[in-house]
Amino acid sequence: MRGRSGKGVVSRETTPGAGAGVSRETPPHAPAGPARPHARTAPAAVPSGAVDEQLIARPAPALRPYVSSYAAYRQAGVPPALHRGLPSPRLTLIFTLDEPLTLAGHPDPGQAPGSYATLLGGLHTRPALITHQGRQSGIQLGLHPLGARALLGLPAGELADLDLPAEAVLGPRGRDIAERLRAAAGWPERFALLDAHLLRWLDREPGGAGSAPAPEVARAWQLLTASRGAVPVAALADDIGWSARHLTARCRQETGLTPKAAARVIRFDRARRRLGAAARTGSPPLLAELAADCGYFDQAHLAREFRSLAGCPPSRWLAEEFRNVQAPADGCAKG
Repeated sequence: MRGRSGKGVVSRETTPGAGAGVSRETPPHAPAGPARPHARTAPAAVPSGAVDEQLIARPAPALRPYVSSYAAYRQAGVPPALHRGLPSPRLTLIFTLDEPLTLAGHPDPGQAPGSYATLLGGLHTRPALITHQGRQSGIQLGLHPLGARALLGLPAGELADLDLPAEAVLGPRGRDIAERLRAAAGWPERFALLDAHLLRWLDREPGGAGSAPAPEVARAWQLLTASRGAVPVAALADDIGWSARHLTARCRQETGLTPKAAARVIRFDRARRRLGAAARTGSPPLLAELAADCGYFDQAHLAREFRSLAGCPPSRWLAEEFRNVQAPADGCAKG
């Protein structure tokens, strides 16, 4: 999902481990500026002759309150892999190009495995398990939960823990954009198509860009994200003038997460992104330092939250996603 070199030429960037390509959770925000690919480097090599095209672009300015990023990916000739799609504070919308997206496990364990030409996933607190056989391609969008009403026509809470074909929510417009993306000549044309279609969606939805959740819920979510998950629920409730119980119910209804769960996901998302970014340089940080920087009580607290939200400890996640990196020990007992 990352990388470009030259004048509009997609780079065959080398990205280590199973995490390359589609991720079921959104990539980091691209830098401020015009909607254009954002390049980064990675340390591992892919097999000779393999294709590994990955880009991140920002949507048009009018879409940025609703969409955090476009992440394009195309891989062929890479080793088959299983990848953990981790919880994040954004919904996932994926349009595949050549091969369907195969989920071996969903955040809701009661949902059967399946393959998807398009996928819309709500906020979740358990990982999805994604497999590929050496080929995958598509574009992944990160959607802000407070913008779901305006963009999708329903609150994000109705999608909590679910993975659905995008057409189940978007109807014919989902099929139309998927077909146009597959027929497009290249990534810049696909990014432009997304901008044009999503802007029309905003105009077409009842309320459009003016369709918004209750201002109290929006305020609570904004405080949580601005504090990186550090504001206690009682403080949030006091700030907006609601009881903690009412705030919890309304936030779950609107976003799919309670304020407490959202704070956990926001902290975890920051920690695992920092851990992954450092791993791509070949030198993951000490987990004790990462825990302190990301608002955990200690390293053991970070490790427990990783097990709960990722389904494995940090060292295993690093070993799976960045196979060339020597992962640090977790430093705490199982449990």
